[in-house]
Amino acid sequence: MHVETDTSGPYEVVWLGNGALRLGIVPALGGRLLSLVHDGDELLWRNPALLDDRLHPVGGHRPERTSGPMANWRNYGGDKTWPAPQGWSSPGEWAGPPDPVLDSGPYAAEVRAGSDDAAVVLESEHDPRTGLRLRREIRLRAGEPGYDLRVSAVNGSAAPVRWAVWNVAQYPGGGTVHVGVGPGFGEPVELAVGTAAPTWTRPRPDTVEVPAQDAVGKLGFPHATGRLAYTRAGRRLTMEFDVHNGAPYPDGGSRAEVWMEHPLDRPLEHLGGLAPPARIVECEALGPWETLAPGAETALGVRVTVAPAGEEGGTP
Repeated sequence: MHVETDTSGPYEVVWLGNGALRLGIVPALGGRLLSLVHDGDELLWRNPALLDDRLHPVGGHRPERTSGPMANWRNYGGDKTWPAPQGWSSPGEWAGPPDPVLDSGPYAAEVRAGSDDAAVVLESEHDPRTGLRLRREIRLRAGEPGYDLRVSAVNGSAAPVRWAVWNVAQYPGGGTVHVGVGPGFGEPVELAVGTAAPTWTRPRPDTVEVPAQDAVGKLGFPHATGRLAYTRAGRRLTMEFDVHNGAPYPDGGSRAEVWMEHPLDRPLEHLGGLAPPARIVECEALGPWETLAPGAETALGVRVTVAPAGEEGGTP
């Protein structure tokens, strides 16, 4: 195991390595995992207009808390945790990104290192808008081509609130997503359609395939079994996560979601002026939609592994 904290820039960057993977984590930028390197190749999408390979700001960019419409969002990329459902019509929806606390605010960080594993525990400030404090634990074990996430939300307010945790990983576009689905399959839910909802097929009863395409939009999967696989450039990233059968989920019951975007000639005004910076695919895992008493917590466990694509092309 190798653990390094880089303090040469305007904020700390924590690097974890185990001989198979190297992870770069920036607590100051919303507690994000911003680098996932396997055999010398970066697997996460990261915005090169904002951050360099050291995860330091470039081009005079100054990280700061950001709010307002999506036109104001500084999309750094990487893997992050937000509350769900997302929306702008009621206090029970998270009106972000951008967001000055949970998305662009600094997270406190604690590094825990041992001989066989290392972890970074990240915790946000209290967010008065949602009542939540988010927590992310990123753990890497010696020699394993994968890492573990435990993401949670604690109600820090004096009244009950209802939220789900929502983990979002951004990857470079051009690959194919396979979503494991279970019995009683119904068509995916179309969510946040920018130009068009992504097209999909069902090559097997237990799998939905979302191929590479130029679309700006999202699909939600109410019958997801807790397995997403993204295949691109000869590698397969597999995301396995907890599913609670019978529990309510936001976004029409979606347990998993896939968002795609690509650059456009003009911003999407009906999505708050969103201007996609690149071809990006998001693989998203959601926890159950729970009512939390003051001090109560909701959590989600996620395992991400990296492997050669193989002949099956990443099918779960």
